[in-house]
Amino acid sequence: MSNDDQQVDATGLKCPEPVMMLHAAIRRAGVGDVVCLTATDPSTQRDVPSFCEFLGHSLLETNLTQEQFIYRVKKAG
Repeated sequence: MSNDDQQVDATGLKCPEPVMMLHAAIRRAGVGDVVCLTATDPSTQRDVPSFCEFLGHSLLETNLTQEQFIYRVKKAG
């Protein structure tokens, strides 16, 4: 996680809310910006990579720390 990343906290939220919040943040972001999503819903392990693949964004990083899933997504141009 970088200090320049836009942060999205979806802790405690269930599908589809984490991906909807990520989508909203990506729409607001500039091309090449990185959005960091923190979530607790295990379905994000499937949903976030699918979201990135479908829309052409780059999934830079996926981490599991202390029961949280952390994703870094770079907005496509």
